[in-house]
Amino acid sequence: MTGRPFSTGPSPVHGTGVFATAAIEPGALIGEFEGEPTDVNGTHVLWVIDDDGTEQGFRGTGKLRWLNHSRTPNAAFDGLELRARSPIAPGDEILIHYGDEWADVP
Repeated sequence: MTGRPFSTGPSPVHGTGVFATAAIEPGALIGEFEGEPTDVNGTHVLWVIDDDGTEQGFRGTGKLRWLNHSRTPNAAFDGLELRARSPIAPGDEILIHYGDEWADVP
């Protein structure tokens, strides 16, 4: 797979979402989160935990900042890299789990 296998558009989940433009196999790299380091939580901030347990926030500037939440996500971050957890078909919305505080949100 070459290029970015995703685009953004209106989401049935919430506002804007990220959608597959090609088939994505489990484990495949979808893209890398682009953003500026921050210590302040807020909209479009991805928190990454380093191997030593240090948390660092990144305020999203790229298209992956539009990822929506699901309790049954088809993708997950490994550091700043977004990888598929299950097969994703063209047109499917790419969804991640936002964390335990979102456990009650579908």
